[in-house]
Amino acid sequence: MNNKRPKNLNLFTIRFPIPAIVSILHRISGVLLFLLFPILLWVFSLSLASEQSFTRLHTLLSTAFAKFVIWIILAPLCYHLVAGIRHLLMDIHIGEDLQSGRRGAQLTILVAAILVVLVGVWLW
Repeated sequence: MNNKRPKNLNLFTIRFPIPAIVSILHRISGVLLFLLFPILLWVFSLSLASEQSFTRLHTLLSTAFAKFVIWIILAPLCYHLVAGIRHLLMDIHIGEDLQSGRRGAQLTILVAAILVVLVGVWLW
């Protein structure tokens, strides 16, 4: 079969449906969490090392910049949690058809955005 149709391989020009965007963002947030995990372990280790290191860490993490960094770390966690619950629901055949898949993807983005804002309010 000789197919001479043009192929568009530029991913930036393809208009993805919202469930695909939610799925891709779920993978990206998982990679970010994987990359940020050593930093979280290091901070946890410092907090448990001694009373002096805990006090130094507490004063360091009380600054506005540190709270912003913590918020940046917690934002992918919130999104990954909500998108993971969506994927678990899809595993038990809830939200698999086209219309409910779109609705679930929109709800995922909305709930994750609300959680990220609430985490920001909680930090500050």
